[in-house]
Amino acid sequence: MDMGMSLAFAIVALIAGVAIGYFLKKKADEKSLAGAKSNAEAIIDDAINQAQNLKREALFEAKEENIKYRNEIEQELKDRRQEATRFENRLIQKEENLEKKSNLLDNREALLETKESDYLKRKEEIDVNKEEIETLLAQQKEELEKVAMMSRDDAKEIILKETEETLSNEIAVMVRDADQKARDEADRNAKSVILQAIQRSATDLVTENSVTVVHLPNDDMKGRIIGREGRNIRTLESLTGIDLIVDDTPETVVLSGFDPIRREIARIALEKLIQDGRIHPARIEEMVERARKEMDEKVREVGEEAVFDVGVHSMHPDLIKILGRLAYRTSYGQNVLKHSVEVAKLAGVMAGELNEDVALAKRAGLLHDIGKALDQEIEGSHVEIGAEIANRYKENETVINAIASHHGDTKPTSIISELVAAADALSAARPGARSESLENYIRRLQQLEEIANDYDGVSQSYAIQAGREVRVIVAPDKINDAKAVVLARDVKKRIENEMKYPGNIKVTVIREIRAVEYAK
Repeated sequence: MDMGMSLAFAIVALIAGVAIGYFLKKKADEKSLAGAKSNAEAIIDDAINQAQNLKREALFEAKEENIKYRNEIEQELKDRRQEATRFENRLIQKEENLEKKSNLLDNREALLETKESDYLKRKEEIDVNKEEIETLLAQQKEELEKVAMMSRDDAKEIILKETEETLSNEIAVMVRDADQKARDEADRNAKSVILQAIQRSATDLVTENSVTVVHLPNDDMKGRIIGREGRNIRTLESLTGIDLIVDDTPETVVLSGFDPIRREIARIALEKLIQDGRIHPARIEEMVERARKEMDEKVREVGEEAVFDVGVHSMHPDLIKILGRLAYRTSYGQNVLKHSVEVAKLAGVMAGELNEDVALAKRAGLLHDIGKALDQEIEGSHVEIGAEIANRYKENETVINAIASHHGDTKPTSIISELVAAADALSAARPGARSESLENYIRRLQQLEEIANDYDGVSQSYAIQAGREVRVIVAPDKINDAKAVVLARDVKKRIENEMKYPGNIKVTVIREIRAVEYAK
């Protein structure tokens, strides 16, 4: 019983505790809910206040932006109205100007109509006067023909004849004066061009000899060069075509020969043999062959240097190699390649002064003596050989003519040919260019003139162009045209038989008759 009561009491107590807890929890929840509701209402009021503030700020900014935009629109409208006003004013001014021009044109048109009317009236009057004048002239001509007993055509012929005679004399005087003036002007211009060409062109003077000296390390080397019973020196001489002179001069061997290229090959081969030390016929043949190949390359390089120095382009490689051979060819001691380069530069400068083709003049000047590279191997003059070489390698016709005519053998066909001939004479005849002594030079010129003066009928003779031409002036009453041809041939034969000279000498016989009168 007590246990049951205790259990019931515990259950009742538990239920009562649960009920009380529930009631207390409900009260707490209600109180928490009221607080949350109060907080929510405060938050909502705060949000409403912030939204109203933002709304007021946005409205204020919108009003300011609206005012600003309205001001900009009003200013733009104001500017446009001003621009429209200015444009309207310009249109009004243009309209006024056009109206003024229209009035002027109307006035001019009226004035022109008045002038045209006056012109037509004057023309009618002139036509009437012209008819009257023609009638009077016809009557006057008839009266003059009756008085002079001469027709109009006869009188016209007499007047024309007298006028022609008067004018012919005046024209002859004018032509003579103009011709003399042109000659004087041409002479001054030619001298100026030549002086400028000489001043602007400078070329070193190079002279060559016919011997080359090779220095030896010691005198014992001479015996090795000679070899047993002279077989080494004979082999070297036979392969190169050069004489080796081994004399008492210490440590020296002299190479002698007229061909500079062969002499240079012999020098290169001998120096290689001396440096190698093995000197015997087989080794000599090998070294000579090497020297030939080295010489070929050297000749090509020298030719390329000359072409580059002058500024000539697009030249055939074989022609450049032939040109390089001129570096080992001399004329009266003057190096022919240096002479050719100088002629090219002189001709180029003179061509530039005369507004001619400078590049073509330089090319012709550089190649004008190309025949001298092969004149010792091919029969014929260097002029003929040079023209043939240039033609073979398809050179310009002007270049070929310049080569063929630079000594007067052929008639020049262009100004460039004349310039090359002049440049050649300048380069060859200037003092110091050639090693020929002044005494021998003067003797050769005197001999040329003496040969020409020996013939009857010769009044004067002159050796010109450094002895390359002799001009013989004959008396026209003693030598006729046929005898002049014979005289030129006779002088040429005597020069060939009695003189020694390089190249060619041109013989020109001049026969002329001059009629001179003096007006007093």
